[in-house]
Amino acid sequence: MLDTPDAVMAALRENDARPYGRTRTVTAEELVDAAEQFEDTGVRSMALLELMEAYEYDGERSKSPVVFARVLKLWDQDSDGFGEWARQQVFWRFKWVAAALMDTPDVPLAAVRRWHTELRDRYRAAGYGLQPYYAQRYHLAAQTGVAVQDAYELWTARPRTELSDCHACETRARARHFIEAGDDARGLEILAPVLDGRSTCEQEPYLSQATALLPLLRRGRLDEARSAHLTGYRYARGKASMLHAVGLHIEFCALSGNEPRGLELLAENRDLFAVAGEPAARLEFLTGVEVLVAGLAAAGHGELAVSGPAGTSWTVDTLLAHLRGEADALAARFDARNGTDAVSAARRARLAVEPLLAEPLALGVRAAAALELSTAQAAAPAPRRTVEAEPEDFTALVLRARELEAAGHPDADRLWKRIAERAGADGFVHPGSAELGGPERLAAELAEQHAHEALQRDEHAEGAAGLLAAAALYERAGLPGPALMVRTRTLIVELDDVEGAVADWTALDAALARAEEQRAAGTLADDDYLIILQSRAYAAHHDLVEALPEPSAQTAARFEAAVGAYRQTALSLGSARRAATSRQYTADAAARQGRLTEAAAELREVLAQLDAAELPWHTPRVLGLLGQVLLQDGEPAQAAEVFHRALAEAVRWGDDSYPYAPTYMMLGHASMQVEDLGGAVRALSEAAARYDRQGETAVEEAAQVRLQLADVLRGTGRSADAVAVLESVLDAAGAGLDERMLAQARLDLARGLVELDEHRDAAEEYLRLADLVADWEDQQTHTMVACEATLALAQADRWDAAEAALGRAREAHGKAPQVDQLAATLRELARLTMRDKGAEGLDAALALLAEADAIGEAAERAGEEYSGWYLRGGSHYERGRCLAVADRHEEALAEVERAIAVYERGGERAESPRAESVRLAALIEGGDLGRPQAAVARLTAGIARCEAAGLREAAQILGELRERFTVN
Repeated sequence: MLDTPDAVMAALRENDARPYGRTRTVTAEELVDAAEQFEDTGVRSMALLELMEAYEYDGERSKSPVVFARVLKLWDQDSDGFGEWARQQVFWRFKWVAAALMDTPDVPLAAVRRWHTELRDRYRAAGYGLQPYYAQRYHLAAQTGVAVQDAYELWTARPRTELSDCHACETRARARHFIEAGDDARGLEILAPVLDGRSTCEQEPYLSQATALLPLLRRGRLDEARSAHLTGYRYARGKASMLHAVGLHIEFCALSGNEPRGLELLAENRDLFAVAGEPAARLEFLTGVEVLVAGLAAAGHGELAVSGPAGTSWTVDTLLAHLRGEADALAARFDARNGTDAVSAARRARLAVEPLLAEPLALGVRAAAALELSTAQAAAPAPRRTVEAEPEDFTALVLRARELEAAGHPDADRLWKRIAERAGADGFVHPGSAELGGPERLAAELAEQHAHEALQRDEHAEGAAGLLAAAALYERAGLPGPALMVRTRTLIVELDDVEGAVADWTALDAALARAEEQRAAGTLADDDYLIILQSRAYAAHHDLVEALPEPSAQTAARFEAAVGAYRQTALSLGSARRAATSRQYTADAAARQGRLTEAAAELREVLAQLDAAELPWHTPRVLGLLGQVLLQDGEPAQAAEVFHRALAEAVRWGDDSYPYAPTYMMLGHASMQVEDLGGAVRALSEAAARYDRQGETAVEEAAQVRLQLADVLRGTGRSADAVAVLESVLDAAGAGLDERMLAQARLDLARGLVELDEHRDAAEEYLRLADLVADWEDQQTHTMVACEATLALAQADRWDAAEAALGRAREAHGKAPQVDQLAATLRELARLTMRDKGAEGLDAALALLAEADAIGEAAERAGEEYSGWYLRGGSHYERGRCLAVADRHEEALAEVERAIAVYERGGERAESPRAESVRLAALIEGGDLGRPQAAVARLTAGIARCEAAGLREAAQILGELRERFTVN
């Protein structure tokens, strides 16, 4: 019942605790009506100010001026009735109204300027400085494009006042001035204190991160751009008050080669199309979306279904037409009001920008890309070398493709694709020349190439069927040699597809026998014969690997014989590339059996052999294997260098079949080991993106890489980035991820959210995780999760739920004891109880600590392993802290001294917690109990002990506290 002023004020406080959004706004409107029944200026002013704030942060800024007119009327009638906070807010919100009027094109320019004058006069009369007035004049100049530099200098030359915008927001405005003038370097330099967290506010650094996205791309600061997107978008997502920022993030995706991610953001923010209360921000949002959609239309994706305003189904083409119509009209309204074309010109400039990167920037997050986009981006980056021109003559084209294929040159694939296009065109007539062969041979070759493509996509069944079809066509063409070679290759296809499969040596031996017969008859070409031998070597290598670590003598001997025959025949026939391949099998087998030095030496000789034979396009795979061996051998720096070479060479030669994703993943691991964490983030992000392009066949690999990426990000203090990555992993939960992988992702996400102080969301993740692992045989995991959930719930002030989670932890502990963790949870819960309830929570806190002690005693009786000194010392320390909070200082000091005594028995590991106990004891003794001399003596002894133990930071902390007591 809102029948008293106090009831309305209580409801206002309750509403103020709600997140911004429709619920809060509607409630604020109802509370204004409720307040109007009282002749109480204080209540009425607070209700109106709350409504203004709700409009400001719910995308309805254009309604603020009407509300503020009522506030100002109250102020002029009874300013003494305003409370202290409300008095300050009256002057502060003059600026909100100025912004709302400027950003609404239906408000005449003269009215905006009159309000500026009103603001100036009110500030001057109240004794406030005029820097905020000149800031508003600058913002209007920036929108109209008139005398911008003069207005900027008049604003920034004045000192800040108590009514100036917060430092972070003013910094962003100053940075935008230079960015829009084309000086990205200066703009980013100004933004630095906000971007690095030194200057923040409710919406910062998130707005500044959005502002910095494209300047960072243009300056080549790609790691910072990636981070700004990941962390900034998490905050902006779905918020009406961040409409402009969401548009910038979508535009960033379009211009960084991340169109699939942009479409995902568009879908997540579809409701923002309904936000119409901030016309200027709406124009910025629509333009950002148009950059994305226009790029897709230009790339030929006009029929692709996309998200747009609710109530209609949209394609790229239809949404683009809608966006252009509305945004052009809105920009024209601003221009008509302002008397310039500055708004439309700025819009045209954004739409004219081409993609800023030659290759997509790997963001590390998963995007559920539309099929067309996923396919379009599946190829490796364009080669960095000059590609030879394709012969115009069809016969010459086919002969060149055969020549390149015999050399294993990656350009062969490109030529075969071109041949398939020309042969499949309407009106194609086979030349019928003798050197080209008949139509049946060409059909067989194209079928074989199609099978190769399927195998590269890991479509093994399709590939095997394609090879059999090609063999039949070769036989029909009277070419038994190629037919036998292709049929032999089908014998090894299932080795990659069927888990636990072993080679069919009866069939392989029979194929070899027929090959020998054909060779003797002159119907089998040397290279086809070598491919048959390579198939046998591949099968032998597969069987050896499957049998490790203890292969049978027969398996080992077969491997040596098959690889040896392949190598010797290749050498005798002068095929350097085939001989090099045989040695890769040998090197890989040696590495898998722990003979890493031997494997590395073998691979280096292969590289030298390929170099001498002038076959550089075969080096990327050898380099990739060498890097893997070096990484396994504990040489991460060398491995990273080799991986970089492998990737560069693969790109140079345009090898689309190269395993980019695993190589980037291993490069990430090598970079982590040499503490090049920035390099690790780049490599793992790229690996994840590459796995994504492989579709459903690599979902688990992509998720695993993202878990590793999140670990690296958290290790560098970038928890927000890590959380964004982990959220994208869980978005793939329906893609059939392994249950334990999902559990790890959810655990890492929950811990990351705790680090961000997002305890309510963390608690939700912990509870989902607890349900997931509840039935696992390993109940220790359940205990751990329930313990962490307990603390997250307590941090989120959900005490009933925290007690329920603690009950789950106790139950799981009974089945699978986790003594140290449960005791630590009880100690931390005691601390949180005192923080929340103060002295009134002492009995509950002491009961929790007594339970922790009892858990340790029970474990000791049962002979379970746990850190006794740590558990008991921690209980004494926490009990002392609780007692100190309750002003029972003598008892508190005694408990902390007991903690110090227990830590004496912990050895070197206990020196750090002992030092902390000394600090707390000195605080109680010198501060609460008024015995500074005793505290100084305690600290002096503690400092000496810390220095002896090498704890410099602890010694410094104790030293600073001693100085405090000495000075006082």
